[in-house]
Amino acid sequence: MGTIRPRPFPISSFADAIPRHWIAGSLFATHVANGVNLLFPAGERFFVRSVRHYKDRIAKDPQLAEAVQGFAGQEGHHARAHEAFFEVMERQGLEIQPFLRVYEKLAYGVLEPMFPPVFRLATTAAAEHFTALMAENFLSMAEDRQLHPLMERLLIWHACEEIEHRSVAFDVFERIDGRYSVRMAGLAIATVTLAGFWIAAALYLMAQEKGAVEAVRRDLRVFRKRQPIGREVFLRGLRSYARRDFHPSKQKHLDALLERTITQLEGFISVAA
Repeated sequence: MGTIRPRPFPISSFADAIPRHWIAGSLFATHVANGVNLLFPAGERFFVRSVRHYKDRIAKDPQLAEAVQGFAGQEGHHARAHEAFFEVMERQGLEIQPFLRVYEKLAYGVLEPMFPPVFRLATTAAAEHFTALMAENFLSMAEDRQLHPLMERLLIWHACEEIEHRSVAFDVFERIDGRYSVRMAGLAIATVTLAGFWIAAALYLMAQEKGAVEAVRRDLRVFRKRQPIGREVFLRGLRSYARRDFHPSKQKHLDALLERTITQLEGFISVAA
């Protein structure tokens, strides 16, 4: 496990010039991305809580304890960065606070306390697998992203760090429990909650747009082949995670992808500094 450290935010500030539909002018693609952006801050703080709950039990493993600290630092930076983009969305005329109140109350006020800590940890490990796949899909689209440069910087930064720390929650789960049945329960919870809240968030945002139905019909024809999230994130994620010998570190192609991208990311950070 390499050293995991939080990197500075690669943007000095978000500009008012970010258009309302910042992915190829598409209402549909933008609000799919905006929808998961609404989930990130509270979701990543949940991930940190779930892993840090066991900090005393992993303290005797200095390497894993250090990785957890790096993981928590990266996720905290991600949460704050995506919250900063909330202000951009509101300046664009999007109403987001009602959704955030319901989402955070239901997910973390109702659902989180219902499950024992080990199930929260298993859910986090599975969710981190999904976010690593999301990161892989995004970084692999280098020639065909068609999004605003500032948003591209944000997402490259986030994607690189998601790949970098993809094994941490899984390693803590393996150390604390490791039962396959609990791992699969965490996968089920992560799949239902991530997909459900993501769809709800995207629909909530699209409903605020004039002519949304026709725009979505038009954009779906283009983007469902270019951004097959259901197949490339959820179906592929379920199949790979369900293997009994699965471990995130075995996905060596992700390390190669990270290595190819990290120089570009460091360039963004030096410009923003």
